[in-house]
Amino acid sequence: MIPTDEALDRARDVGLDLVEVAPNERPPVCRIMDYGKYKYDKNKKTNRNQSHTKTKEIRLRPKTGDEDIRTKIRRAEKFLQHKDKVQVSVLFRGREMAHIEEGRKVMEQVIELLEEVGKIETAPQQHGKRMICMIAPK
Repeated sequence: MIPTDEALDRARDVGLDLVEVAPNERPPVCRIMDYGKYKYDKNKKTNRNQSHTKTKEIRLRPKTGDEDIRTKIRRAEKFLQHKDKVQVSVLFRGREMAHIEEGRKVMEQVIELLEEVGKIETAPQQHGKRMICMIAPK
């Protein structure tokens, strides 16, 4: 146990700060360290734990060709690997609304191909002229 004045003198001699680590202890525990670097490292640790998830969207139509669907799926896989969520939207125009089952087939195909890298967060839902499904990274 070192008196506070002596500890402050030692810290000044080496050009560092005297930081109270455990103020509730008896006697309080202090450490000689660079306080700016300590705060920086602490912030860095908390920021590392935060996720960066964003929502990306891929848009399809009921008449979208197979190769075009595969291209969109490859893009969606990259989004999921980067820890982004993917919203799959199937858009209906005009008379396509009479054939919603075609859009459902496209949606099921996309979901099936993305099962390896993602999991369904919200099941396919019809919202007016759109069918929407949210896929989250595994």
